[in-house]
Amino acid sequence: MNIFEIVKPHIQNRPNAIAIQDMPERETRQLTFADLDKRSAQVAGIFKKQGLKAGDTVLLFYPMSIELYITLVAVFRLGLIAMFLDPSAGKNHIERCCTLNPPKALIASPKAQLLRLLSPAIRKIPHKFVIGKKLPGAISLTTQTNATPYSDYHTCYHDTPALITFTSGSTGEPKATVRTHGFLVAQYEVLRHSLDMQSGAIDMTTLPIFALCNLGAGMMSIIPNGDLRRPGAIEPGPVIAQIEKYHAQRIVASPAFFEQLLGYCEKHGIVLPELTYIFSGGGPVFPRLMSRLQRIAPNARIMAVYGSTEAEPIAEVDWNEIHTSDLTSIKSGKGLLVGTPVPEIQVRIIRQQWDKPMGSFSSAEFENICLTHEEAGEIVVTGPHVLSGYLHGRGDEETKFRVDGAVWHRTGDAGYFDQLGRLWLLGRVAARIRDERGVLYPFAVESVLSFDESIGRTALTQYRGRRVLIVERSSKRYMTAELAKLLEWAQIDSIIYMNQIPVDKRHNAKIDYSLLNKALEQGKFEQQTISV
Repeated sequence: MNIFEIVKPHIQNRPNAIAIQDMPERETRQLTFADLDKRSAQVAGIFKKQGLKAGDTVLLFYPMSIELYITLVAVFRLGLIAMFLDPSAGKNHIERCCTLNPPKALIASPKAQLLRLLSPAIRKIPHKFVIGKKLPGAISLTTQTNATPYSDYHTCYHDTPALITFTSGSTGEPKATVRTHGFLVAQYEVLRHSLDMQSGAIDMTTLPIFALCNLGAGMMSIIPNGDLRRPGAIEPGPVIAQIEKYHAQRIVASPAFFEQLLGYCEKHGIVLPELTYIFSGGGPVFPRLMSRLQRIAPNARIMAVYGSTEAEPIAEVDWNEIHTSDLTSIKSGKGLLVGTPVPEIQVRIIRQQWDKPMGSFSSAEFENICLTHEEAGEIVVTGPHVLSGYLHGRGDEETKFRVDGAVWHRTGDAGYFDQLGRLWLLGRVAARIRDERGVLYPFAVESVLSFDESIGRTALTQYRGRRVLIVERSSKRYMTAELAKLLEWAQIDSIIYMNQIPVDKRHNAKIDYSLLNKALEQGKFEQQTISV
């Protein structure tokens, strides 16, 4: 099944309904489902005329926009494979990714076309297309009109590749995640159910894969007015104006994005009564964030979604289902509640063995390494929307294993199930501290501190054999004595204060431990280590 087929019914039955709205350069634009069909057929026709055929990989460098989804639908119609990578990761990353999977075409904005000057791998790509004004050496997808539109779509199968993205392995070498058409359809079905996607609903999202699912559900996607490459630094005023003017009913975004909106709404006394759903994921969603969201969106269900690149979603929790006893547990160092696993996935907790590949197991052998309720270990998952492997098998050995032939994925996250069958997160397995005093998990400590509004982001790490807490201060006041007393049970050795703790580039929400350790080595903190 071609992923385009989930969009086709809305093209046929609701052609004039708005599919996507964006605001490049402060100008509102709208794309109907009929427009999406017509313009994607035109772009697919250009690709076909230039000799691209099913199975060819095309590299896309373009921000989240109407043009991106027109191009992406055209790629899927023709059976091409869309490849995305992060240009901000640097020239070497681009070279390695393009060597791992050489593209047949480059599709980019005029600005991104400058990569041709910097990257030999980009220059080697045979076909080059530009979205926007004409450029030498590139065919314009917006001004080219003499190609016959390709109004059909290529027949695809469950295992036909559709989308390739890159993530870093434990060695720092890129791993290519391959989403097939079958996988994307399965993921759409899970998200449609777990996020209660309804045709005609108006949704604002910062996450590209969710906007694609919105097309399948017949929903209208509002792309926020701002630079989505840095959701934690987005200007909130224009985004709030979009939400109010176009009557958004739902928002799907990272915690860092919501932090920006919350600060603005709280400062100006803004309430958003038309919102009925708020979903946040891509990083830890702490209770204080959910509580603040409920105050500015009193009629909305506030949902935290837990997942990963390889499995999205895994579990979810509604703010209304987090009880006082749960908050007490979080405050006492039990970790972060992420909720009940979605029905379509199997989740187990296994004894931690991150330092070695796991291979294959029989069901009985697998049960022997699985832990019971309240026992902490590594979270592993399997299901139709769990990626079964990486391109060329790179990364499979350390992250995949089989149980009676079925592929399971190791998330690299530590956690446990409570007596109610709900999943609790403890942080990255690799980030846990093991010393003569026992095991201490990052989220056990960081979740406790998340309730204090005078403290920004925090990170627990082991530095030079010591248990070190790094605090990102939101106030001018050092709180060493208070923190030491609050975390007496964690036996923290020292506390360091930083202006900003490094986080991931995509969501601006997860601690980047590699950069954090570099900052510590370089002495990038305001005050010398304070012994507790």
